[in-house]
Amino acid sequence: MVNDVLIVDDSEFMRNLLREILEENFEIADEAENGVEAVELYKEKQPDFVMMDIVMPIRDGIEATTEIKQYDSGANVIMCTSIGQEEKMKKAIKAGADGYITKPFQKPSVMEAIDDVISA
Repeated sequence: MVNDVLIVDDSEFMRNLLREILEENFEIADEAENGVEAVELYKEKQPDFVMMDIVMPIRDGIEATTEIKQYDSGANVIMCTSIGQEEKMKKAIKAGADGYITKPFQKPSVMEAIDDVISA
């Protein structure tokens, strides 16, 4: 079963990094630079899961996750957070995030987080 993923990060470098880690095992549905795009693309593409950066311009990952979960309560959202963002992480979990990974990403930890969410 091919799972498709929406990658959301305001940093092109981070999107590229995640794409490289994920494209071997998953279909990349699309990429978004902010929370507004993320919600629009989620509705359009209906991906199996979303890799969502927390800190972004226009609308952050927490607001975007809330909106995606309101639209589709079964959505799988994995937050991407920098070290030291524990408070934001708690808010993200409250918003409905299903899991999280910490930057800098390493393939094993990314794959593990996805497996945890998809198999749950």
